[in-house]
Amino acid sequence: MRRRLIHRTPATLRDLALSGEGPRLPDVRTPGEFRTAHIPGSYNVPLDTLREHRAELRHHLDEDVILICRSGARAAQAEQALAEAGLPNLRVLDGGVMAWETAGGPLTRGPERWDLERQVRLVAGTLVLVTGVAGLFLPGLHLIGTAVGAGLAVAALTNTCAMGMLLAKLPYNRGPRADLATVVAALRDSS
Repeated sequence: MRRRLIHRTPATLRDLALSGEGPRLPDVRTPGEFRTAHIPGSYNVPLDTLREHRAELRHHLDEDVILICRSGARAAQAEQALAEAGLPNLRVLDGGVMAWETAGGPLTRGPERWDLERQVRLVAGTLVLVTGVAGLFLPGLHLIGTAVGAGLAVAALTNTCAMGMLLAKLPYNRGPRADLATVVAALRDSS
């Protein structure tokens, strides 16, 4: 019988996994990010898939779940979506995969890819740089950079990122799709 989770730190999760009493570990990052590095025993349920099928997923989850993403922000969004579907008391891994790795937790590694946050920094920085320089020759073009800056400020305040959501849909980030049947099968196997 699984014990109900109280803590959600990387150290606690590592201890539970070593004892064989580990919880279910849905990782809500993009398939590309998941393939690059993930916690052993976790399975990929991209945030978009989770949001779209949260009512169906609710029937296959219990309170012995720790949601995972890169740093905790997307996992918190997944926690909220599942709570709205009637599944409260889920946990988010504090600090996500980054904190897990820092705490010495093992990772299953695949081909290297840039994580979504790094891609957002590249695209936003490039847009600001190019439109700022081009704005010297084409008056008003610099306002695109201003709009990107405003978008980043909103992203920080709301803990969401429209640019990140758009970049997540690129083929580079999608990888093999985690459809509902695959996700449900993984949930059944981990129970």
